[in-house]
Amino acid sequence: MAVRIFSGRATVYLADKIAQAYGESLGEVKYQQFSDGEMSPFLKESVRGHEVFIIQSTFSPAENFMELLLMIDAARRASAESVNVIIPYFGYARQDRKDQPRVSIAAKMIANLLSAAGANRIMTCDLHADQIQGFFDIPVDHLDGAYIFIPYLKSLELKNIMFASPDVGGIKRARYFAKHFNADLAVCDKYRKEANKIESMRLIGEVEGKDVVLVDDLVDTAGTICKAAGLLKEKGAASVRAVCTHPVLSGGAYETISASALEEIVVTDTIPLKKETEKIKVLSVSNLFAKAIRKIHDRESISSLFIKL
Repeated sequence: MAVRIFSGRATVYLADKIAQAYGESLGEVKYQQFSDGEMSPFLKESVRGHEVFIIQSTFSPAENFMELLLMIDAARRASAESVNVIIPYFGYARQDRKDQPRVSIAAKMIANLLSAAGANRIMTCDLHADQIQGFFDIPVDHLDGAYIFIPYLKSLELKNIMFASPDVGGIKRARYFAKHFNADLAVCDKYRKEANKIESMRLIGEVEGKDVVLVDDLVDTAGTICKAAGLLKEKGAASVRAVCTHPVLSGGAYETISASALEEIVVTDTIPLKKETEKIKVLSVSNLFAKAIRKIHDRESISSLFIKL
């Protein structure tokens, strides 16, 4: 059973690198676009009896997700043996619970739609909340960005490294890094009245003279991460940098980062940057996903792709 790798239009830049790292060429997809915006993708090669991998991050606009659903359906109707969906950045993951009346649990709805379209397996990286895996009734391979970030941080040879979470919700993620480096942990406790607007922030922990690394799964407007960096510098941190898997970077994020106290912010290419800036460093997840594809095809465990504590 052969492997066939395809990509939605939004993620071709990454899918090309994943296919090359795996050792296969990216399958060709042709699109018919109607004048009203309706799209119709079709796979230009046979996938009958093959193991298909479709790569598409579901960042804005929403058409990216619709395109992914149509490609899954096309592969299933073309008699693919299995349809494995690689979503490097899983959009709508921040809506993972009903935290107020009359709202949608969008992450669960997205999971239902992917299954209904015909996906047999989902592969993604650094979900906003681990419990989203439980929204699926099909296997989910949840890869860890630490596999990429930890070797990079080691290469910096920071003498007084310390880790921090920009909010209480990210403590588990930051603690994972702190345990690996046998380092201390600090927390920036924020309060906000509405989304993307911070009312206040206070620091829990001593950071005097430390090289602090802020850890988060994504950076959107960059308001939280940059405010946390400023607070850490005020409290005596020798340097502050951040590692964030998904560079959503909306609104004035690029300008906010450029004007911040951050030495650098290290992200991955799950989402393409809108523009380059000297404070943003991009590491690729292509080899990580290529290795995972190989192990899935060979029916092997992917546990070796996780950093051991």
